[in-house]
Amino acid sequence: MRQVIRKTKEISGLSPDRIPYAELLEAQEPVVLKGVAQGWPLVRRSPEDAAAYLKSFYSGKPVVGYVAPPEAKGRFFYNQDVTGFNFEGGRVQMDAFLDRMLAHLEDGQEFYIGSTEVDDYLPGLRQDNDLVLNDPMFERNPPVVNIWVGTRTVASAHYDMSNNIACCLVGRRRFTLFPPDQIANLYPGPLEPTPGGQVVSMVDFNAPDYDRFPRFKEALAESQVAEMEPGDALIYPALWWHHVEALDAFNIMMNYWWSVSPSFMDTPQTTLLHGLLSLRDRPDEEKRAWRALFDYYIFGPAGEAGAHLPDHARGNLAPMDEMKARRLRAYLLNRLNR
Repeated sequence: MRQVIRKTKEISGLSPDRIPYAELLEAQEPVVLKGVAQGWPLVRRSPEDAAAYLKSFYSGKPVVGYVAPPEAKGRFFYNQDVTGFNFEGGRVQMDAFLDRMLAHLEDGQEFYIGSTEVDDYLPGLRQDNDLVLNDPMFERNPPVVNIWVGTRTVASAHYDMSNNIACCLVGRRRFTLFPPDQIANLYPGPLEPTPGGQVVSMVDFNAPDYDRFPRFKEALAESQVAEMEPGDALIYPALWWHHVEALDAFNIMMNYWWSVSPSFMDTPQTTLLHGLLSLRDRPDEEKRAWRALFDYYIFGPAGEAGAHLPDHARGNLAPMDEMKARRLRAYLLNRLNR
């Protein structure tokens, strides 16, 4: 794993209210924004102070807490024969679970609260702990803001379907990032169940088995590492794979997920699953023909397939809007339920 050489680009000295988010996203490369959250009250607190600060905002709603035994070494993953997981999880009270974390910071048992929506579970926290999102794209597509709290945990490499800004607030973190085209070299695991909702790499990054996963070396050659201190933020595009290590005994991260696509658009993950049902096992000749069709209708320029048709004849080849999306979704549901 330490073969990784390339360091993620870092930008220092940006004023928190003048961050060019759209420009950074357009580059389609991860970048660390040094110190943009260093003025937040939550940043750099001790574990005890940070936990007490979170508890002062807690709404009382149960959250999902996970516990992994020492032999997992913080890697929340599958069990040895991939019939289940190497950790336990369930609904817990956040305040009591934070107390359990603090009582076990150094005994090898690891605790984790992941992807918990801030405004629902910690109302008021963002009043003084929030990014200045003054780009118009955030007005069109407001981000979902989550908090992640844990001990020395490892989130195996996975991708998200939204763009992301990850803010390191307490403890240090290391992100190892891979562009989307490295998927085959990362050896993805089962589509379901998954440890945290997304498909993860089956490679143990701290002890890679190159006999079993030889192409992982190729993935490492294309990877980059972001070493984050409290107050740093990392912005990276949707579908980039990221392996996340919490490096200190107690860690807090807040992240912002957002999309630049209209909200009426369905997730492509659904399309992928339907492709498994309808395309994957067809003869190779047919799949090549369907690839050409998809390139023409889907992956080529959005207006090309209907450009030669009169406006009134374009139908679903015309730009999609909310009404067309609703009708098309109803048609597809009817077809799938036949």
